[in-house]
Amino acid sequence: MKTDRDLARQLASIERRGYPAYKSLRGSYDMGGFTLSIDHVQGDPFAAPSQLSVVVPARTAGFPRPLFDAPHRKVALEDVLIRRFAQAASRVSFKVGGSGKSGLLATSRPGPEVLARSACEVSRDGSITLRFEAGLPAHGRTVDARACERMLLDLVPRCVDEALVCDDRSLAMAQRAVDLADDQQAVRDELGRLGLVAFVADGSVLPRATGVSAKPLKGARPFAAPASMRVSIDLPHRGPTSGMGIARGITLIVGGGYHGKSTLLRALQDGVYNHVAGDGRELVITDATAVKLRAEDGRPVHDTDISLFIGDLPDGRDTHRFSTEDASGSTSQAAGVIEALEAGAHALLVDEDTSATNFMVRDALMEAVVSGEHEPITPFVERVRDLWEQAGVSCVIVAGSSGAFFSVADAVIQMDRYEAHDITERVRRVCEDLQAPQTPRAAGFVLPQRERRVRIFGIKPQARGGRRGSDARIKVRVRGLDEFSVGGGSVDVRLVEQLVDEEQTSALAQCVRCAAARGLLDGAHTVGDIVAALYAMIDERGWSAWSEHGDASCGLALPRPQELFAALNRWRAAG
Repeated sequence: MKTDRDLARQLASIERRGYPAYKSLRGSYDMGGFTLSIDHVQGDPFAAPSQLSVVVPARTAGFPRPLFDAPHRKVALEDVLIRRFAQAASRVSFKVGGSGKSGLLATSRPGPEVLARSACEVSRDGSITLRFEAGLPAHGRTVDARACERMLLDLVPRCVDEALVCDDRSLAMAQRAVDLADDQQAVRDELGRLGLVAFVADGSVLPRATGVSAKPLKGARPFAAPASMRVSIDLPHRGPTSGMGIARGITLIVGGGYHGKSTLLRALQDGVYNHVAGDGRELVITDATAVKLRAEDGRPVHDTDISLFIGDLPDGRDTHRFSTEDASGSTSQAAGVIEALEAGAHALLVDEDTSATNFMVRDALMEAVVSGEHEPITPFVERVRDLWEQAGVSCVIVAGSSGAFFSVADAVIQMDRYEAHDITERVRRVCEDLQAPQTPRAAGFVLPQRERRVRIFGIKPQARGGRRGSDARIKVRVRGLDEFSVGGGSVDVRLVEQLVDEEQTSALAQCVRCAAARGLLDGAHTVGDIVAALYAMIDERGWSAWSEHGDASCGLALPRPQELFAALNRWRAAG
């Protein structure tokens, strides 16, 4: 392997040459305490940054094995290392100047969620791979070798020493993060034993600072569980910890406007992920398979059996194999339920405010005016008990204006000035006193049994420089949390609400590209088979499995299988 001296000599040899001369640096270099790899060099200083990585051997890194000897601990340690390297890089980024992105040093910058990311991998023996971006310095479009030497031989090693080598401070940070991950995993393990959909610890801070901020609201009222719903879980590090247990079954969240109903539901939908200390929702833990449902007017639906909710349509379309490029609110939400079940969801989270009203309920007066024989929609309220009793799927529903769900609910939580109250018994008394009608249960509850196959059109490799064959590639573009495109098609993910990080969207795009490149989208494979195959690949080969050229780079975060199902189900071919 070449050394840091070789790198310095190579840099000196390309001083003042055209920017493409930087490509001669590609390869790995022994830097003494770690290996530096220059994996991909940007085309010019104004293009996307170059991709680099460092590998710190276990003997140099020195983090104790108990910090990464279980999957949840490993992810927690990797998250700490990414955050530390990102901070170190931000302090030296652009210390060397030049044109375009010259001097940039950066890696992933995680939000409050703790996610597995391609930016860092800790191996079984404790060695650390950290991937980052660099803007190789230039004057105009010529190489600035002296500035690059300072960047690669001084600033990068400084970041490695600060972030990836164990000292008292980093050990303490890592230990705190791993201890929290242990407690979070303990709660997840206890959900099943206690028959819970979710747990919200006393003292949690649920409101966010603003509608577009992930930071907790300063001065917010800490959460306190209603006495009748309080459970205590003995955690390995925090010890006995009390909070509200939401039991499996059907739970309603009610209350006046702006009293915290949707805030609680948002905390639950985000509770499928672990959160860092200080977020306020560290111990808001939800069944990891839970799916947030909503209406999505205009989304595509592919060959989905929505007959459980939508019967004979006036235009004669078969709802047992329903397809459309422009779903209505009710058909999109019906498809969403079936797709969530197909993705393995054991819990559904629904907010009345973002649902199609005619999908959720249908009152007696409307039934009297427009008889059932003229209405193809079987409302969700008439199916929800069978979803639980026959399919084992729980529901947590925010209801703000309709009382139709009261008679089918197992528990009712009222949010009053962000305080939670168990009003289940009061609701039952009120229903008796008012002689409220029981919500009917629709007949013919049969879940779809057909294994749905997916055939995705429009993904075509693009030849590089007019060449074909091995030089052809499938082009990928990502627009934050809004949309991604692969080849000639795209997926709108704006309303896939449990995507929380742009790097998850990037990973979904690479998943679809990878599936297309391997012929998995030809219509011969079920959606479940495709998802299982893609996750098996990353389990076996790490992040390189989803990478176009086999060299992983920073910028990907692991989505749940449920979001990959959602992406495949929302594919829209160009034109």
